[in-house]
Amino acid sequence: MRVSQFFISTLKEAPSEAELPSHQLMMRAGYIKKLASGLYTWMPLGLRVLRKVENVVREEMDRSGGVELLMPAVQPAELWQETGRWEVFGPQMLKIRDRHDHQFCFGPTHEEVITDIARREIRSYRQLPINFYQIQTKFRDEVRPRFGVMRAREFVMKDAYSFHADFASLEQTYRVMYDTYTRIFTRLGLQFRAVAADTGAIGGSGSHEFHVLADSGEDALAFCPDSDYAANVELAEAVAPSTPRAPATQEMQKVITPGQKTIEEVAAFFDTSAQSVLKAIAVITHEGEFVLLLLRGDHQLNEIKASKVLGEFRFASDDDIHRNMNCRSGYIGPVNAKIRVLADRAAAAMSDFICGANEDGFHYSGVNFGRDVHLDEANVHDLRNVVEGDASPDGKGSLELCRGIEVGHIFQLRTKYSESLQATYLDENGKTQVMEMGCYGIGVSRIVAAAIEQNFDERGITLPAGMAPFQVAIAPIGIKKSEAVRNAAEQLYAELTKAGIEVLLDDRDERPGVMFADLELIGIPHRIVIGDRGLKEGNVEYQGRRDPAAQAVPLQDVAKLVQSKL
Repeated sequence: MRVSQFFISTLKEAPSEAELPSHQLMMRAGYIKKLASGLYTWMPLGLRVLRKVENVVREEMDRSGGVELLMPAVQPAELWQETGRWEVFGPQMLKIRDRHDHQFCFGPTHEEVITDIARREIRSYRQLPINFYQIQTKFRDEVRPRFGVMRAREFVMKDAYSFHADFASLEQTYRVMYDTYTRIFTRLGLQFRAVAADTGAIGGSGSHEFHVLADSGEDALAFCPDSDYAANVELAEAVAPSTPRAPATQEMQKVITPGQKTIEEVAAFFDTSAQSVLKAIAVITHEGEFVLLLLRGDHQLNEIKASKVLGEFRFASDDDIHRNMNCRSGYIGPVNAKIRVLADRAAAAMSDFICGANEDGFHYSGVNFGRDVHLDEANVHDLRNVVEGDASPDGKGSLELCRGIEVGHIFQLRTKYSESLQATYLDENGKTQVMEMGCYGIGVSRIVAAAIEQNFDERGITLPAGMAPFQVAIAPIGIKKSEAVRNAAEQLYAELTKAGIEVLLDDRDERPGVMFADLELIGIPHRIVIGDRGLKEGNVEYQGRRDPAAQAVPLQDVAKLVQSKL
């Protein structure tokens, strides 16, 4: 491709709203152009990268036995009403009406549509298992779209849905898809990790997320370097302390603590660490019950874990706390509390701890479970986020934490949708059975941004070769003025193109600095510079995008050199 026949639109500075490196660089390199909040046009350079990701995804899905189809982006409300998700999916769903006043939505996901296809088309166990997939545009009306295509409202997704006669078949396809995703992200040259995850709004019995590792990632991941254990922090189990609770050595005392309300303030007041302070968090359940959750002061509540114990809940307001505890937040605690109290495993192992006295301006010190606070074993749960150094749940070492960008998620849906939509088949005995389902998603457009978060430097984008918009750039210096440069550039361009290599020939009449800056910014892995000075010695300059310096290479050898590197 010649630059004169292509379209490149680079910027020296990124727009002020671009926060992440990927957002800044995709805008500067002209990969994307913003249309409105969370809506982006994929420009020619960016689209080439996006299509390469799509091709890898499609090839591996086909290899795994997936069958491609394409479902409508606009979906009728009736299907969502059958599964009960029309009202509960939330404001992320963009709802619209047609000229006949019929309700539709711009599909945020396609479980309902694909299950409707299955219930209409699949009759017998002989047609199972089957795994349908599509690569298609989705729309989710994010409250605050940000980070460019990382969290856009409109995005490209590969979503697959499998149907099975039994759970064993679902488990087999689930393993196949796990391996398929591993091949996809490996082929794309990404550093990634698969982690056990919560099923969230999609539902089902089990799931794994695939994360591209990056410091800018929104998700915290826990993993054990000494084993294969890895999980999203939302799901990672915080195991109970291995040592039993120490016996009491102090008497409980009520201490005046005026103005000391936060964990840090109380710990400093008593000249101790946050580990010795009990954190009490007041919540209100969906049924309206006021409950106290206890954590060690240096730990953070995991709301997903808490909701699995309590069901839906909200944090208590100051008025709620005053009405139930007769004091302000910051002074609440479990001593003499006439309410249900749940404790995290680590909190339940504390002794001689400090906690609120349920009276403004006072705390207790030397508090112990059993003697001062009654705590049933049935009320002890895993309620917190794991931290660095916690024991791995598999017993094979300690946990470490890292950040990740979720780019893929696979679910064992089981019968969540097939039951509500009555997707059934006839088994070997002619009996009607409900299909088992799996769901497998990849954020295709998000992968581009996630890859850039891993692959950039001060000069621009450094994508892996399999994702770069072009494999090789030819930068002729003075192409309009020197016939020798022009002939050498055209000859090399033809030779590389004939070899099946994606080449970008910069045939603009630009200064070398402008050409080099653009080619480095847009992320082409290999660059060949042709100039009169080098040609007089029979050489051109080759430089890999990550190489510290260029090297002189004979003109007749440079094509073979590039081919060997590709």
